[in-house]
Amino acid sequence: MSGRVWQAEVIGEAAMVAWGRALAAATEGELTVFLQGNLGMGKTTLCRGVLQHFGHQGAVKSPTYTLVEPYDMAAAVVYHFDLYRLADPEELEYLGIRDYFAVPALRLIEWPDKGAGVLPDADVTVQIERAGEGRRLCCRGDSERGAAVLQRLRAGWPSI
Repeated sequence: MSGRVWQAEVIGEAAMVAWGRALAAATEGELTVFLQGNLGMGKTTLCRGVLQHFGHQGAVKSPTYTLVEPYDMAAAVVYHFDLYRLADPEELEYLGIRDYFAVPALRLIEWPDKGAGVLPDADVTVQIERAGEGRRLCCRGDSERGAAVLQRLRAGWPSI
């Protein structure tokens, strides 16, 4: 596959967490990642791995009702968004969405389609699909930074 598109397969929760850790290591702490996939595909599990990489040890729940959960850690600032319950993309303006993109941070956004037209573009989009007993992660670098992240990630992860 080209440098901007890559696929990986993971089987089990531990593998999804490990993939999230590998993604976090490749980001160097600053990126906007769109996470797409049906309910139960492992988007929040992937986010748990990202947060663990940066030192978070507590629970990671999807911020379905609050829309965003900030994690200010020594190694990185991570904003975990879940837009599943967003009724209108304009609601993001009331949330102060621009402020989250005005600072260096890693932004993980579940259900980004719900914020279409208001959200800035992604650096990386990860589409998670069922694949046999596991999940297929179809990754696309949507910016130069995103393409570089995918190259680093691919170098450190066994692609299937």
